Amino acid sequence: MTRSMRMVVLVIGVAFVGTALVWAALYMPGFGGDWHPYRDHAAAAALAHATANVVSSVNFDQRALDTFGEESILLGAVVGVAVLLRPVEGERRRKPKNTGHVLDSTRLLVVLAAPVALILGIDVVAHGAITPGGGFQGGVILATGLHLLYVGGRYSAFDRLRPLGLFSQAESIGVIAFAAIAASGLAAGGAWLANFVQHGTLAQLASSGTVPLLSGAVGLAVTGSMVVLVAHFLEQRLLVWPPRSEESASAKGDEGEERI
Repeated sequence: MTRSMRMVVLVIGVAFVGTALVWAALYMPGFGGDWHPYRDHAAAAALAHATANVVSSVNFDQRALDTFGEESILLGAVVGVAVLLRPVEGERRRKPKNTGHVLDSTRLLVVLAAPVALILGIDVVAHGAITPGGGFQGGVILATGLHLLYVGGRYSAFDRLRPLGLFSQAESIGVIAFAAIAASGLAAGGAWLANFVQHGTLAQLASSGTVPLLSGAVGLAVTGSMVVLVAHFLEQRLLVWPPRSEESASAKGDEGEERI
């Protein structure tokens, strides 16, 4: 595509988005008014399906198709990072060096905080339909708890405790599970992503129908995505030598300063 063609596409896109924003601003309800149809309908729909957390009801029930799109965007972003950070001509891998020093106080904090973070992440995913949270938040907490092990140790030990292939599979399984639940709704409920599972009792763990199932699938996908995403950045920074033209310049500043 030529430069002039790219400019034409840009102008058309900016004009379309700008027109949509102006139209939306002109027809927005007045500030401070008492007319909130989306709020009223969302709360009523959440109660109808025994979902105590209205936000999770919106994410995994009323607008679950949008959530599937967001999950796919995250998967695409991870794939993009993997492609961007793939080894290029002249780069070569190196073995991790056990250099640097970790304070005992840091190790102690990691030993205490990592299990708490992992348990908290599981709790946030499992109770996302009842209390604030869900698969996105819980997945990030789980990945953070796992990476605390690197903060309190060395990369070589952390790499053994984090089987990257397993998390790559978890990422894919989460997306596939979300799509499978959506297709099951089409088969059992007559609509894509229909909430076809028995709703249960409001504010109980076994409630909300398919909301906890979709939240769990998203939690699995987000955990795997975040682990794989950070892994690519860590490997690029710690395990890959730059091309030889840049190697001599970077080696001076890296000697003995990286704790890997």
